[in-house]
Amino acid sequence: MSESIVGIVSALKSEASCLMKLRFPLFKIARIAPRTRLCLGGMGGAGALKASQILHEYGVDVLISFGVAAALDDKLIPGDLVLPEATYCKGRKLPVTLEWRERIAEMLPSYLTVVGGTLADTQSPLSSRQEKLKHAEETGACAADMESAIIAEFAAHMDLPFIAIRAIVDPLEFSPPPVLLDAVYADGTVNVVKLVSILVKRSVSFKTLFHLGMGMYAARSTLSKVVETTGLGFRSELTDRSHANELVLEQGEKYMAAESANNNDTVIASSR
Repeated sequence: MSESIVGIVSALKSEASCLMKLRFPLFKIARIAPRTRLCLGGMGGAGALKASQILHEYGVDVLISFGVAAALDDKLIPGDLVLPEATYCKGRKLPVTLEWRERIAEMLPSYLTVVGGTLADTQSPLSSRQEKLKHAEETGACAADMESAIIAEFAAHMDLPFIAIRAIVDPLEFSPPPVLLDAVYADGTVNVVKLVSILVKRSVSFKTLFHLGMGMYAARSTLSKVVETTGLGFRSELTDRSHANELVLEQGEKYMAAESANNNDTVIASSR
């Protein structure tokens, strides 16, 4: 696949800034390299699916979920890198393109902590240690985010190679307070007026904001190192779609059948 066009889906502007410095709105395609395109979908599965559809309509050949994740394992700390072998969503697992995943893992510097395993989907940010432990028990995952599994489902549906590259932003013992969501836009930027109001009311402390900021700094440093090491093409030119994991295709067929049976409007829209 020497002529592959890589499609990268990120949720947050802070994640996308590891790939390019220019800012751009949600659901617009950015050309960040000759054969690489980026689309910002905002937080959540709906935005991730829409961004994936937009990239596919543009003509991308492979998909990457790129960003941060929450730790479900107490061994993981901010800045650790999760290169999952599978994603978990709706009671089933979808494997990534393992050959591609292994190639990237082998390229990374030894000082980065890199783990595999399963990356779970979550419908909303996990806001406590108890929630994270429960999610880990239910899914068998070491980390979770709100977008990767949805992108993986879409990739399987369209028979596209897929990997997820996710850096830990918050450890098991520390989670962003739910009240902070009121002060954050879908792309992760902050509504300053609401944030000041939350601080004045002491609903969130400056210490909490400091911890969140340090976690994001560590995660972004790792993501930037991955980009620096692999390049903006992420070595996708060596990924042969004809060797796609058979389980991906099998799960993709199940996904299409289930979505068709449920008359999912989003999937119908994506086929137009």
